[in-house]
Amino acid sequence: MTIDAASIDRILPHPMPINRTTNMLLHILRRIAIGGLGDAHAANALLAHFGKSYRRPLVLIRAFMAELARASHQPIIIAPCCCNRMTQGEATLLAAVIGANDDVLATHERLTALSGTPDCIGALTSAQAVEQAFRDLGRPLS
Repeated sequence: MTIDAASIDRILPHPMPINRTTNMLLHILRRIAIGGLGDAHAANALLAHFGKSYRRPLVLIRAFMAELARASHQPIIIAPCCCNRMTQGEATLLAAVIGANDDVLATHERLTALSGTPDCIGALTSAQAVEQAFRDLGRPLS
């Protein structure tokens, strides 16, 4: 089976984030989605990025991913860590976390569309906590 450029563009339509912190968040989301909530690579990446203050974002990202897994009624497509482009689901997740505190209604709409459920308040509040933790630690996502 041969995969051409058009197929790749359909599967991975979005470029990687330019912001280093946002790119790292995508890597963490991918690691946790693939390796589970206790993925050591995710913890190590956050330790390298935040130093001793890595625990708060790690716990909050784990809570966000657990809440998405619990509430979602449809699969969320996540690419492997080696991909240099993003799926639509990953782009939506990043947009939701980045805008969680600035535009709550739009974030809720993104998360409900992504998860296929009419109400995802738990995922919304988890996304807000993740975004605020990054901001508090001096590494804003936007």
